[in-house]
Amino acid sequence: MRSPSSSPSRSLAAVLAVGLLTALVGCAPQDGVAAEYDVGNQTYESGDFRVESIAAEERGEPVMFDGITEHGDAVSEDEFAGRVYVVNFWYAACGPCIAEAPMLEDVWQDYQAEDVGFLGINIYDQPATARAFAADNGITYPSVIDADSGQVKLAFAAATPIQATPTTLVMDRQGRVAARIIGQLQSASILSTLVSDALAEDG
Repeated sequence: MRSPSSSPSRSLAAVLAVGLLTALVGCAPQDGVAAEYDVGNQTYESGDFRVESIAAEERGEPVMFDGITEHGDAVSEDEFAGRVYVVNFWYAACGPCIAEAPMLEDVWQDYQAEDVGFLGINIYDQPATARAFAADNGITYPSVIDADSGQVKLAFAAATPIQATPTTLVMDRQGRVAARIIGQLQSASILSTLVSDALAEDG
């Protein structure tokens, strides 16, 4: 079991610095990839990839939602009450979603024993397609099917901008957005650090 880091900001900075370096390796200047690294503001950006860690006092209201998973099960914020959980917005034909899927599953497997929840929000597909994607990519956590109404995405978008797919959110124990990853996750360690930092907070 992990012990909470005594300095979440430094641990996040270190992990994201490595992630950004990895993302930029092999990119020539003419590629136009812009990078931003700001420890104080906890903002990290490289091209279409961006990570934002939100200070507890700056977080909005808890997100309330309800939906139906690809297996026909009802799910809402009540299932995650008092728990840290991760929300990933995706769809099956999204290339970056396919690329990051194994990393999301790795973090999910790592943190199940610490009662961290994971939930996908499929914004485009019907249940059969979502189930096939999960089987093909080894995904074991559920996804809400949100293609018809878009209501679950709207519930989260009321709390934080969701402008790209994929987008991944880390929710704190109060159900508020604690961190946001825009674009394809660059490494499992980035998400793992954000989850660990949320777990280390006072409940």
